[in-house]
Amino acid sequence: MTAHRTVEHKYVYDFAEGNKDLKDLLGGKGANLAEMTNLGLPVPPGFTITTEACKAYLATGEEPAGLADQIAAHLAALEREMGRRLGDPDDPLLVSVRSGAKFSMPGMMETVLNVGLNDRSVAGLARQASAGADSGAAGGADRFAWDSYRRLIQMFGKTVCDVPGEEFEHAIDEVKRVKGSTNDLDLDADDLRGLVDTYKKIFSAHTGREFPQDPREQLDLAIRAVFESWNAERAVIYRRQERIPADLGTAVNVVAMVFGNLGPDSGTGVAFTRDPASGAQGIYGDYLANAQGEDVVAGIRNTVPLQELERIDKTSYDELLSYMARLEQHYRDLCDIEFTIERGKLWMLQTRVGKRTAAAAFVIAGQLVDEGLIDLDEALHRVNGAQLAQLMFPRFALDHDFQPVATGIGASPGAAVGKVVFTSARAVELAGQGEDVILVRRETNPDDLNGMIAARGILTSRGGKTSHAAVVARGMGKTCVSGADELDIAVPQRRFTVGGQTVNEGDVVSIDGTTGKVYLGEVPVMPSEVVRYFERELDPETIDDPLVRAVHRIMTHADATRRLAVRTNADTGADAARARRFGAEGIGLCRTEHMFLGDRRELVERLILARDATERDKALAALLPLQRADFAEIFREMDGQPVTVRLIDPPLHEFLPPLEQLAVDVAVAQERGEDVAKEEALLAAVRRMHEENPMLGLRGVRLGLVIPGLFAMQVRAITEAAVEYTRQGVRSCPEIMVPLVGAVQELETVRAEAEKIIAEVVGGSDVEVLIGTMIEVPRAALTAGQIAEAAEFFSFGTNDLTQMGWGFSRDDVEGAFFWRYLELGIFGISPFESIDADGIGRLVRIAAEEGRAARPGLKLGVCGEHGGDPDSVHFFHSVGLDYVSCSPFRVPVARLEAGRAAVVTAGSDSR
Repeated sequence: MTAHRTVEHKYVYDFAEGNKDLKDLLGGKGANLAEMTNLGLPVPPGFTITTEACKAYLATGEEPAGLADQIAAHLAALEREMGRRLGDPDDPLLVSVRSGAKFSMPGMMETVLNVGLNDRSVAGLARQASAGADSGAAGGADRFAWDSYRRLIQMFGKTVCDVPGEEFEHAIDEVKRVKGSTNDLDLDADDLRGLVDTYKKIFSAHTGREFPQDPREQLDLAIRAVFESWNAERAVIYRRQERIPADLGTAVNVVAMVFGNLGPDSGTGVAFTRDPASGAQGIYGDYLANAQGEDVVAGIRNTVPLQELERIDKTSYDELLSYMARLEQHYRDLCDIEFTIERGKLWMLQTRVGKRTAAAAFVIAGQLVDEGLIDLDEALHRVNGAQLAQLMFPRFALDHDFQPVATGIGASPGAAVGKVVFTSARAVELAGQGEDVILVRRETNPDDLNGMIAARGILTSRGGKTSHAAVVARGMGKTCVSGADELDIAVPQRRFTVGGQTVNEGDVVSIDGTTGKVYLGEVPVMPSEVVRYFERELDPETIDDPLVRAVHRIMTHADATRRLAVRTNADTGADAARARRFGAEGIGLCRTEHMFLGDRRELVERLILARDATERDKALAALLPLQRADFAEIFREMDGQPVTVRLIDPPLHEFLPPLEQLAVDVAVAQERGEDVAKEEALLAAVRRMHEENPMLGLRGVRLGLVIPGLFAMQVRAITEAAVEYTRQGVRSCPEIMVPLVGAVQELETVRAEAEKIIAEVVGGSDVEVLIGTMIEVPRAALTAGQIAEAAEFFSFGTNDLTQMGWGFSRDDVEGAFFWRYLELGIFGISPFESIDADGIGRLVRIAAEEGRAARPGLKLGVCGEHGGDPDSVHFFHSVGLDYVSCSPFRVPVARLEAGRAAVVTAGSDSR
């Protein structure tokens, strides 16, 4: 009998075995290291442990079978290639251990550098550094070796063993204080040797063990730490913020170390092939001589602009520029590149498609079309509605005498005004109280993520465009000014000083993420150029702003590509006019209840308090001309575009005083002996109409059936306004929507009455009035085939459909417990914000399919808030709706996303 050998699962890949398309398996960093290796770029040798290994480890708490042996085999191959062994006391190989998920999560997971150093190999590393070269003025080879060792203990202690990072920071600050310096580079070999001893004691005190001397143990523990960092709090928060799935896991990259801290002829940097803030073409990035990579992104020392590298090391500079051009051509996009120069030798440590601001996304997409690297469909695919919404935010109006008190680097554009706070916890606290805050730090680190999310903007005194604050802020669309080194920030005292002025926590500042300027006090804001374009204040033919030009070009293509029409939710002529300027193609929801507020409340009270049909008819007759004028104004503004008018929906008691307050007022007046007959009648009516759960009570179609003449008055007002404007040459296309229908018989009853009125009013005029319903009750979705026999259109009211489908009271639950559901991962996002495709979305799909099966020409739309949500628009496209409707300001977002949905569908069909 032949024995069958189990085939071992492959968990480790050499760089030469992968490519950029294997991000699911190798993570973004590993896939791109493999791609650069295959392109022949100078990448340090190494290997990648897959995301599958991470997921297996996280599921069981143990390494999957075979992983240790595969790591050993690839490590041995790496040692042969490098001609060095991990931990060799005479000629040691050192490696970095870096995370790398499918989607970039800057600073959210762990990295450990210089793995393999110990008490014996540190001397061997010094001999390596001294061989054949002068280590320069920084203090020689010994200094380099001991600096590398203290970095390992510091990073390993914090990352792998949860030693508080500030313990190490306090220790090095004390050594610098004694030395009379604030610069790490002023510490010599003896200082650093002593610091290593101090770090070891800190490590031992917090872990109960000595710092591990076995290099393979260091490696294994570092790999496990990277795996576990996938579920670290800051990583979970970041994924939730960026909507990254929680089940992807991270790969681990083990890479031979190359050293940027060997002296002045070495260094490290980050480069962008285009400006990630504006999209402008040119040389962008930061360089830091005699440093390791973490020094740049941490913002510990202020960098120099990348252009300075041409003066420092022209050979490496020219080589870097050639690689940048090659990578951008290869990836057909903005590339973010990390590199190290080791004694004049350039090494490429990472590339990825770079994070960029919303403005840069549009500008770069347009540039790449002009350069023939992508087509307009791909350009449309590379921008999104969330970015467009950011571009519509206001900017500072500086026509007054506002003088900046400091200028840093405009790292992420926007205009942000708020109260100064100095800690992440305080930012979260004040933001939770409804305050706008600006988080001010020397430099941010991944632990500041909660505060960065809560803040309106971020201001740091250190770092550049590639610092942690800048990269994360750009990814989140937060305004950020970094490297404002004029600020003397004292976090413990909760203040900063600048130009002789002191700014305390709670004082208001304004920061401009485009110019990098910082202002004291509140600077007024003005509309963005993009909003001015949408408002038709800018002629597209004369636009010279590259951003507005790019937006115009991409929006034009989106409109030509999309299948979904985009309407607006508007209740007044002013709203309708603005929405049309934003590109709305009709009104998908006109809420008539808003027309009963203000001075008209008295008429509503008369209607409710009517003692008989005569009084009720008088109240309705008084409301009729007011309603007719409302609709006439809207029809005039829409000029031939369809207008869907929802008949009155909320319970009538919402137009009356609150029961408790009215009861108190009546009781007090009675006690005073006042005449309160009218108030008593009103109180009786309010009590009669009071409901424990009014959103599930007498509202919508139920109200129209119970209050004779109410819907009839509205139908007549709508139809008369349409006929009047049609006779004046303004074509009107009214669509009457009956709300809250759950059974076809309800709609049939209302329709029968409405058709009589419409026929009477329309007569021989050229006006067609459609009658349909809002699908917002789950039963309506499940009986859509029946309801479609009496409806010429469906409009999905996804707000109520979500509320009733989930059994959530929208007014109560979001503040009460949604935060906990998000925290636990039950929700990735609130179902009121983005459509729940699996549940509520299934009801929409069922209703659409069964409705059209019963009435093939049935018009389908959506008018809930989801109509302007980017992800939801894609879902509605896939279901086959005819249009989405949203608030006027979100109309451009919906137009863009409808175009993107069409491109995505076409791409899927072609494959």
